[in-house]
Amino acid sequence: MDQAEFETGTAALVARLERLAEGLPGIATGTSYGTAALKVAGKMIAAARSAEVVVLSMPLDEKEHLIERSPEIYFETPHYHGWPAVLVRAAAIGDDELRRRLREAWFRRAPAKLRRQLAGEEN
Repeated sequence: MDQAEFETGTAALVARLERLAEGLPGIATGTSYGTAALKVAGKMIAAARSAEVVVLSMPLDEKEHLIERSPEIYFETPHYHGWPAVLVRAAAIGDDELRRRLREAWFRRAPAKLRRQLAGEEN
């Protein structure tokens, strides 16, 4: 994959993440460690590590459970061992599940004011 293909693929993945995160208050696209990322209140919830891999903020216990349950979707490399983030194979995860994981990450990272705002919109 050349640089242009990498950038196009990564842009498509970021667009998918943005589409799936629509409706979550305070979502902004920025960068995290030099990669495109979705953030809430300046905190990363998801990043496009490459055109094929999403880094998703997640508690360690949940991360271990998902890797064990669905290794075809969720994995980690030594770099992410012990870090509260899981790697996700973008082609292997459906939009419904990825949307749910983004929402869960958002709830863990969003300030209370934004969580209340979303709860008010859903009622």
